[in-house]
Amino acid sequence: MGTFAAMISIDPKDISTGKLHGYLLGAVSPRPICFASTIDGKGNVNLSPFSFFNVFSANPPIMIFSPARRVRNNTTKHTLENALETKEVVINIVSYDMVQQMSLSSTEYDKGINEFTKAGFNAIASDLVKPPRVAEAPVQFECKVNEVVALGDNGGAGNLVICEVIKLHIAESILDGDGRIDPEKLDAVARMGGNWYSRAKEGMFEVPKPLSTIGIGVDALPERIRNSRVLTGNDLGMLGNIEALPTAAVVTDFLNASEENKSLIASGNTEQIHKKAQQLLCDGNLSEAWKLLAAHESNT
Repeated sequence: MGTFAAMISIDPKDISTGKLHGYLLGAVSPRPICFASTIDGKGNVNLSPFSFFNVFSANPPIMIFSPARRVRNNTTKHTLENALETKEVVINIVSYDMVQQMSLSSTEYDKGINEFTKAGFNAIASDLVKPPRVAEAPVQFECKVNEVVALGDNGGAGNLVICEVIKLHIAESILDGDGRIDPEKLDAVARMGGNWYSRAKEGMFEVPKPLSTIGIGVDALPERIRNSRVLTGNDLGMLGNIEALPTAAVVTDFLNASEENKSLIASGNTEQIHKKAQQLLCDGNLSEAWKLLAAHESNT
């Protein structure tokens, strides 16, 4: 099942808030980015990114982001102040093409300075709320603020801005033939720790959800497979996501179709057999990997 790494154990109360903040953001990543445009009571527009963000409900459609109190001086951000004052926000989704401008907008300009102008973004009017949308953003959510939940009074404390989506705008260019958002066309970016970002388009991979079938589970795998020195936890997870092991007839047909596989099984070399099965899994061929492993299990 793999090896266990040496660990350090930390009580959050024993380290500075800044260091804890770094550990949290370094570990919980990548994080989606909420590019929030807000407006104050005087009509001043603010635009700022936040990576404490996600979607939490579809009915009603709820998104939450959290502008944390500044660690260094325990002050609050203009976005939070505006959300409390006007109860409206537009959440814009950040694509790779706009990431540098988005980063520039995170500069802590004085209140009243329009980050749309500073970062070179085009503002377009929203339909139902006062804050404008970022024209360059591939998806824009107009939201009303249902509630703001303060999580503490000290520097680093978050403030959950609970937003209900009342209108959404999606660029047609990011849709696939079925009208769904194509993740490659969206080309979203996400925050990592420190100065690092990740680009979904360059690192996408698919993991089929085990919803339509009931997998046998890792615990049901033959012991030699379960305790393999070659197969990783990810490999075992894929192998466990099968409804039933290949039948003897299927295994026989598999061996008869390939002299190479027949010779490999006859060798009895568990390590080489597991390595070939691992390569088949890497190539997305779960069925062939299982036939190979099942042939090895039945041959001993």
